[in-house]
Parts: sequence; structure tokens; C-alpha cells
Amino acid sequence: MPDSEKMIRDNEPAITVSGRHDNFESALKEAHRQYRQLIDDLPDGYAEYDLEGNLTAFNQATIDTIKESREDLLNLPFKTFMDEQTAARVYQVYNEVYRTGIPKKGEVFDIIRKDGTIMTLECSISLKRVNGKIVGFRGIWHDITERKKAETDLANHRKRLQAIFGSVKEGIIAVNARGHVTDANSAIETICGVPIETILTTPHADAQTPCCRSCHAVLQETLAQKTEIKERQIGCRRNDRPQQVVVLNSSPLVGDSGENMGAVLVIRDITELLGLEKELRGRYKFQNLIGKSKKMQEIYDLLETLASLETTILVTGQSGTGKELVAGALHYAGERANKPFVKVNCSALTESLLESELFGHVQGAFTGATKDRQGRFQMAEGGTILLDEIGDISPTLQLKLLRVLQEKEFERVGESVTRKVDVRIITCTNKDLKEKVRLGEFREDLYYRLKVMEIALPPLSDRMEDLPLLVSHFCSLFNARYKKSIDGVSNEALNRFANYDWPGNVRELEHVLEHAYVLCSGSVITMEVLPAEMRSPVPMARSANRGPSKKTKYSTAEILDALEKTHWNKTKAARLLGLHRHTIHRKVKALQLINP
Repeated sequence: MPDSEKMIRDNEPAITVSGRHDNFESALKEAHRQYRQLIDDLPDGYAEYDLEGNLTAFNQATIDTIKESREDLLNLPFKTFMDEQTAARVYQVYNEVYRTGIPKKGEVFDIIRKDGTIMTLECSISLKRVNGKIVGFRGIWHDITERKKAETDLANHRKRLQAIFGSVKEGIIAVNARGHVTDANSAIETICGVPIETILTTPHADAQTPCCRSCHAVLQETLAQKTEIKERQIGCRRNDRPQQVVVLNSSPLVGDSGENMGAVLVIRDITELLGLEKELRGRYKFQNLIGKSKKMQEIYDLLETLASLETTILVTGQSGTGKELVAGALHYAGERANKPFVKVNCSALTESLLESELFGHVQGAFTGATKDRQGRFQMAEGGTILLDEIGDISPTLQLKLLRVLQEKEFERVGESVTRKVDVRIITCTNKDLKEKVRLGEFREDLYYRLKVMEIALPPLSDRMEDLPLLVSHFCSLFNARYKKSIDGVSNEALNRFANYDWPGNVRELEHVLEHAYVLCSGSVITMEVLPAEMRSPVPMARSANRGPSKKTKYSTAEILDALEKTHWNKTKAARLLGLHRHTIHRKVKALQLINP
């Protein structure tokens, strides 16, 4: 073989090894570049430390976050970015990783940047090895400064809310959409007499409390109807505090999408306040009844006595005096408050329809009875039924109602099955039932069965001292309804109110004020916005009943005769004599006349 060929063969391996070495270096550089690019593209920070704790490598996210150059960061000790206490804790964590070889996750540290701002980092730490030998540490960290701030702010907010929640005197209970208690404040223990732990996470209906749990009906109403209930007064009848009275306010909890999230109930104990009011000046309000007159105080006392009793009650009075409100007060202040309160207007239906309405019917009982129907008595099971205008029911229904009162049982129309019922019956009428009994239009036995206890409501004209309170109440009501800010009624209008007979009673006053609110554009209700009959020189109700008499002086016998003819209704007696009602009141007092 020629020497030249030998030289070529001898040199070939050297050339080949050199080429492979260049390719390896190039591939290694490309792999390092890609690795570097991958690390720099990470959204989180990446850092490497030697065993002395000096920063040896890091990615772009570290530079961007710490806001220092690559040259300034390289070889900086980890202590540079921390206070002494944090640095000691970090050293302990890294030392534990070194000793155990087990990586750490979720370690949270604060670092201090060059500009003095503090960052909170969440780190994962592991060992860095070369050829199996530990040469340092690797760390991946995530900036959680904003999250930590939000968590801290939320925690502080919760602490403030809990402080407020716990410091208020009103009891607060929150329930979810299923009625389970989710939260309650410490005032609940005082007002309701139960430890908070015993009611949390349990259905409010099942809470073991030493009271009648009337507040449950308010929560249920709010949950079912998604409506706010304001200032509902109830008697708790706690075993250890039977006279306790509270005011309830409940509101629905609605999510951003309108979903029902539950309700919150606020309970205010007004027992002492009521006692103080009764002692100083009497009460101005009982449930939804308004008035401070002597007559209303007597009615309030009677309602308190009757609320917890199961006796049948007859509420009498002229139309518009508030008979339905009295029935509602008896129900919601009594032990049946958390059960249904069902109302029936007996004068609005024919006999056959009213019987079906009261007792229900079965399919085919009469034309149009296409399916079984539950009656109002069944709907009111466990609660109260109000039979309004009871004086208008037929003799047949009177007999069936008497059976319900005496036997607590009834039969549906078209059915012979006897059904038991547990309801409290309250009846109302503006008729003279005693006169109807005399005329044979109303069963005497039913009359006396209904009139176990009678609550006679006075006409508005007999309690005119309540007029300013009623006006104020309706003004507040209509301000909210019509989104107005009317301060009240002018002196001229109030004077006209005081000299009007109010034949429609409180209901007429309400309608007069609503009429005024619709027309009023100022801040005070004046004569100009009152109905026409209120603006006339002499109110129509008075002029229509006063009669032609001009006589102003009457003997005691004449006054007594007028009072007897009007059943001692002083307003009617004044009309009969042609006198102002204040005059007849003055004469009765001066002559010391007494209703026999």
C-alpha cells in the first residue's frame, strides 16, 4: 500500500472523532438553549442555590419579579431578600431538605425587594445533584402576594363582621334554602334561651327551644315567598319567661343569579320596652293595631290575655275599624303563630259555594266539581281560621258550623266520611247578631257559642286621640309605597280630620290619605289634595246626619233618650241631637251619665 494511502487511512479516525465532537457540542448547546428557553418561559420563578445559599441560576420571571438585573442577582445570598427571622426559618427548611432528601412543597415566605416592597412567595424546594452528589438546591416559587393580601383582607373583614355580629343586642339567625341554621350570634342564646351549638346545621323547625317557636312561621314565609317581613311582633311564651315579646324582621338571601340562598331573621326583644311604655304612657301599637287611647289600651290588654287561650272569639265593630287586624294579632301573638292563618269572607259567596269553600268537596259532588278539593278548615289545620262577616251565613251553614265548634269535626260536600280538625275559630261581624237572633235570622245556640269572648272595636270617632298616630302610620306606609318624602299633614287638614265623623273609620282615613298621596307634589298634605267631601265647608258625613234641628240646649232626659236610641254611641247621639260630638262627650261627663 502506498505511504500516501496509509497516511490517509491513519488520519481518517482523527477527522471522524473531531467531527462527532463538534456535533455533540452543537447538540449540547442547543439542548441547553432550549432548556434555558423553557425555564425562562415559565410563568413562575425558578432559582438554584449552592450549598452556601448563594443564587447561582434563575429564570426571567425571577428577574422581572424581583426587579433587579441578572448581574446584580447572580451569587447573591438568599439572606439578602429577607429579614433575620425569615432567613432563619428558610435556613431550617433548606437544611431539612438537605438532611432528609425529601422535597418541600407549599412553603410560604416573605421577601423584601430593593425598593422595600414585600412579596409573599409560595415555594417548592428540592435538592440539586451532579453525578449523584448534592451540590445545591432548586426552587420553584409562585407570587401569591395579591392572594395573600386578599385572604388577609377577607379574614380581617370576617373578624370585623364577627365583632359586629356578636356585639349587637338583636338576635340574628341565618338559614339556607332548606331551612337549616347556618349561623347565629351570641344574642340568640339570651333571647331564645338555647346554646348556639344546639341549633347550628339543624333545621330551624326542629330546634329544641323553650318557647312556642312562632318565629319559624316568619322564616318559612320569607323562604317560600322570597319577601321581606318587617316589624312583626309576637309573644315567645318561653317556659322561663312567659311574658317575653319580640319583634321579628326577616329578609331573603338571594344570589347574584337570583337563586334562593336562604333567609336571615333578626329578633329584637322589646319586653322591657313594652313594660316601660305600659308604665309611662301605655302602648301605641300591638301587632299591626295602632292607637294609644284608653279604649285601645284595654283592647291590647285583652288581646294579650286571649292570645294564648283556645277559646272562640267574636270580633265586632263597624266596617273599617280593623277587625281583621285583631284576628291577625290574636293568631300571631298566640301559640299557633307558626301554623296557617286562613281567612274566609262569608258574605262574598253563595251558600253552596261557601260550604265547599269551608269544608271542601269530592269529585262529582256538584256540577263543576271535577276533582277533590281541600276546604279552608283543612288548610288551617293546627292554626287559625277567620270567618269574616259571620252574620251573613245561611241557617244550614250555621248548623254545620255549630257542629265544627262543638265536635271539632266536619264532612266534605258529597262525602259521608267524618274528618277531625284542630283549628282555632275567630269570627268577625259588623252586624248586630243579638238583634238577628231576636229576629230569628241567626241561631241562638251558635251566637252564644261564638260569643264566648267578644272584642268590640270602637269606631274611629270614639278614639279621635289616636288620629295623629294613625296619620303618621299611613304617611310612613305611603312614603315607602309611592317613593315620596311627605312630612305629614298640614294643620288645616289635620283640623278638618279632627272635625270629621269618619263613617268609614280607619279604612276611610287610609283611603283619604292614599288619595292625597297620589295628588300631592309638595312636602305636606294640604286641603287641596284631599277628596271633595273633605274639602267641603262642613264634612258631608256630618251634614248628612245632623238633621234640621237648631236647638243647642237639651235636658238630661233628652240626652239620655238620644243615647239609649243609639245604644250609647255618643257620635250617633250627637248627630241625632244636631250637636258636635265633643259637646255630647262634654255633657255626658258633666252630667255624670253612665251607660247602664
